[in-house]
Amino acid sequence: MFLPPAIREIMARSTLPLWTGLEEIRLRLNRPLALHGPLGALFLNPEGQSVPAERAYRPTREDLTRALALISNFSIYAFEQELRSGYLTIPGGHRVGLCGRAVLEEGKVTALTDISGLNYRIAQGIEGVALPYVEQLVIFSELRPANTLVVSPPGCGKTTFLRDLARCLSDGVPGRGIPGFKVAIVDERSEIAGCFQGLPQLRVGNRTDVLDACPKVEGMMMLLRSMAPQVIVTDEIGSPEDVLAVREVIRAGVSLVASAHGSNLARLEERPQLGMLLMEKVFERVVLLGRSQGVGTVEKIFDPRNREVFYQPAGD
Repeated sequence: MFLPPAIREIMARSTLPLWTGLEEIRLRLNRPLALHGPLGALFLNPEGQSVPAERAYRPTREDLTRALALISNFSIYAFEQELRSGYLTIPGGHRVGLCGRAVLEEGKVTALTDISGLNYRIAQGIEGVALPYVEQLVIFSELRPANTLVVSPPGCGKTTFLRDLARCLSDGVPGRGIPGFKVAIVDERSEIAGCFQGLPQLRVGNRTDVLDACPKVEGMMMLLRSMAPQVIVTDEIGSPEDVLAVREVIRAGVSLVASAHGSNLARLEERPQLGMLLMEKVFERVVLLGRSQGVGTVEKIFDPRNREVFYQPAGD
């Protein structure tokens, strides 16, 4: 529905299992049409066949113009704020990233013009990935979620794990003695809940409130003042301002669940702001994700003293 007609027709002609596990559809002006998923990167020709890049269909200016009209409901100027952020969210929680010429004002991006690339990122909404570990992420003596940092390199499932953990904490796991908590999500890039027109398109729990497309720092403070959460969830912290907001949340007696880019604790400690939070033992649990048994594998969970709570044996 949100792809231009020429691309829809190509995908409809294909006999390949394109939609199974599909992660991205990339339209680059006058460059090969590319799909990314379990089969790796595929370049498609007009018949929907996987071919070398030089023989692939090349999206035209008309294709991109039509795509922009469809994803903006024929009113691209109504989405100026989203365009400045470089993406639009469409029904289903899918996001369309945009590239083009940035228009600057006082050093800040105020608009994107001459759009030359679109990346349809398919929201997976995978459930159950955090459930096996949720007991290790709750402080049962105080019956509250642990302050938790979820860490992984890009593309290893941080946001998916974060979303599912929010759902588990929100709905509770009665069979394991975990009640439902009031959860509030600051979803700065509309990735966790995948909101469309303010409504979460992905399951984040029945006791969850979502503040969509709001800067993390301001959002955390707004939620503290207005929504009385027991848990605040946010993605990809790391700036000095983030650190101040994290401390404020925890001082207010609210648990925090956040994520950060990193391949291991040593690399994380090298980053000044995150290293400071780890040294102060602000986070009671650190979850390391990797790919040893597929994308999103929980490799290790640490407690504040860097002692392993959980370790994924290689090849187990």
